[in-house]
Amino acid sequence: MYAVIKTGGKQYRVAENDTLDIERVAGETGDIIEFKNVLMVASDKGVEIGAPLVEGATVAAELVEQFRGKKIIVFKKKRRKNYRRKNGHRQLLSKISITEILTGGKKPSKKAAAKKEAKKDEKPAKAEKKPAKKGAAKAEEKSIEKAPAKKAPAKKAPAKKAAAKPAEGALFTAPAGDADDLKKISGVGPALEKKLNALGITTYAQIAAFKKADIDKVDDALSFKGRIERDDWVAQAKELAKGK
Repeated sequence: MYAVIKTGGKQYRVAENDTLDIERVAGETGDIIEFKNVLMVASDKGVEIGAPLVEGATVAAELVEQFRGKKIIVFKKKRRKNYRRKNGHRQLLSKISITEILTGGKKPSKKAAAKKEAKKDEKPAKAEKKPAKKGAAKAEEKSIEKAPAKKAPAKKAPAKKAAAKPAEGALFTAPAGDADDLKKISGVGPALEKKLNALGITTYAQIAAFKKADIDKVDDALSFKGRIERDDWVAQAKELAKGK
């Protein structure tokens, strides 16, 4: 038994236990996704073709993973115009596993996997202090009356400095001190410098220390489409930081 579904502007031929990558759909890992745009269903009884959809047919699938596809490079050039443009793009995709092909208005039998909450560590109960004996208590009272102990002034613990937090809307914590002139990096102008400062990026050292995850965060926030890696900001920032 197989079916043809439509999602993300494309058509897919699917059967139970098939795994495929499609345009990203909303959800988290383990969720059950229902595809109701079923164009055709083929079974032992025959083939049913929709007009345009098969009435009462549904395809259920489990969401396995949310990920981004391989980078696609788009290069444009115009002869004798000194015009060259190079952009990169990574498509948002979802990996799904087909669980059921349903007809006649039936609903999926499998439900989304329940998320287990982490149990908090329970602190052991403190042992109760046993009441002291009457004789010992009286002796303690007499010794206190004879020689009252002087209480030393309690020392105040030094207040811990709160860790600096990123400003509202920022992705990084801006370091203290004067900001560097980020416009010296190739491709960064006054407008882009303001956007980087708003994200908490103010110095060459921050950009020089960027890792892959940091580059992806800035890429998504500003829709750079791979500009940081393409123009090699990290290497530029390292050289500028040395010359300060």
